[in-house]
Amino acid sequence: MEHPKKRQKISLKPLDVLLIGSGEYTTGYVGGGAADSDKGAGVVALCMFDMRRSNKIGRVRICGTNGKKMPGIRGHMKHALADVYTDMDISCETAPADDAVDRTAYLSSIKSFKRGDAVTIFTPDDTHFKIALAAIEHGLHVIVTKPPVKTLADHLRLVEAARKHKVLVVVEVHKRYDPIYVDARDRIQNLGGFSFFNAYMSQPKHQLETFRAWAGKSSDISYYLNSHHIDFHEWACNGFARPVRVAATKATGVARAKGIPAEDTITLSVTWNNYGTGDEGIALYTSSWVAPKSDVHSQQRFFYMGQKGEIRVDQAHRGYTVATDGGGFGSCNPLFMKYTKNASDGTFAGQRGYGYLSFSKFVEACRKINAGTASLESFEQSMPTIASTVCATAILEAGRRSLDHAGRPFTIVYAGDKPHDPPVRLEAVNYDA
Repeated sequence: MEHPKKRQKISLKPLDVLLIGSGEYTTGYVGGGAADSDKGAGVVALCMFDMRRSNKIGRVRICGTNGKKMPGIRGHMKHALADVYTDMDISCETAPADDAVDRTAYLSSIKSFKRGDAVTIFTPDDTHFKIALAAIEHGLHVIVTKPPVKTLADHLRLVEAARKHKVLVVVEVHKRYDPIYVDARDRIQNLGGFSFFNAYMSQPKHQLETFRAWAGKSSDISYYLNSHHIDFHEWACNGFARPVRVAATKATGVARAKGIPAEDTITLSVTWNNYGTGDEGIALYTSSWVAPKSDVHSQQRFFYMGQKGEIRVDQAHRGYTVATDGGGFGSCNPLFMKYTKNASDGTFAGQRGYGYLSFSKFVEACRKINAGTASLESFEQSMPTIASTVCATAILEAGRRSLDHAGRPFTIVYAGDKPHDPPVRLEAVNYDA
């Protein structure tokens, strides 16, 4: 009897990546130094440099719009990464040139990569669509920060483009990898129909200065922060309930006093329908960027009530506090990003943080797709793909349109009545009908 043939082990090649956006989330560099937040060492570049140690990442290029910042960014990464962690190679290309300002530098950077490479997009909200579309049409896999786009129409265009060019496009919603949020989502599946959801997320008012260039102009605090819990809620209720109507309210004063034309706080009131029964549920998503500085950079919590039980999560407080002479008192969450190095050898030791996992799982998926060991379709259920996140954009756009129409509700219209039929358009509620 012949022995069965041994499976041939396929080696996954390193992934070349282009990081578009050179600010806080990518490098930790803001206003000439480290960001005054919990991300002073950045997230995206750190994750990519660390994955290069295990040969998962190859070439790295960081692309912004103002090349005059690049010497400062490189110096910051040396100080915050290379000088801190053992064996942390931060060598990378940067664009545009150090003496140039070029808001279209992303186009030439995209063209310098080949099909099957990847791009991360962490730029102002109103630029995501054009950058992502250019990357997709060039054959690059894409991970884009939330919100991926600002309108339902643009979201559906990206879904179509991703399918046409056969690339993986995912939204960087890292709470899907938070072990507590994952467990809450799994428990929600057994709590019967959806009844009530209340989420709150804030950042301190000094963030208004960080985002002064775009706050209230290219986007608002609902797009920026409500997108987190809206995605979680849609993910948790996927298959048994969907949003159908959105109305928005606002608070103003602090931002406008600073000369920033933005709402301070936005609440979206969303009506949901349960499939089968037609039972209604209500969700309130509140976000603010005028909170006082406190023990955490961002307050984050939610309450979920199903017809058979309820769940309460305070994401900002994990029962872990630290007080130092230099930093004062604070609540810590190393489950997101663990910046403290390995005590035994000085290497970066945060590979299990859900902020890190969001990128490492994307990189692994791209490598498998490129090697032919996995299909694009195989990631539709396990990852926040552009096709599986349409409802969140529909809610966010409906909220913005409601604010722009004095709180008038907007209805989300779907392609059909089946659980996975996507939203196709928004319609203002007609009070006279």
